[in-house]
Amino acid sequence: MGAISLICGIAGIILTFVPGISLWVAVAVGALGIILAAVGKKKGEKGIATAGLVLSIIAVSLAILFIAVCAGAEKAANDLIGG
Repeated sequence: MGAISLICGIAGIILTFVPGISLWVAVAVGALGIILAAVGKKKGEKGIATAGLVLSIIAVSLAILFIAVCAGAEKAANDLIGG
């Protein structure tokens, strides 16, 4: 489970930087990685599960930050053009 959470964390970070709907996918993959890391830590895979947990948290945080920035930029652009 720890290795899978590590893969989910890495994939989530990569998906964060791919334009389009992938931000929501990055959040989902990162959340899955967090859950799998918790299960892996309970099963004794401490090192790799911790790495997966950290990367998954970074992936979710980056994706949520980018979603907020994009929403703010869209609102600012609409206000600027009067739409």
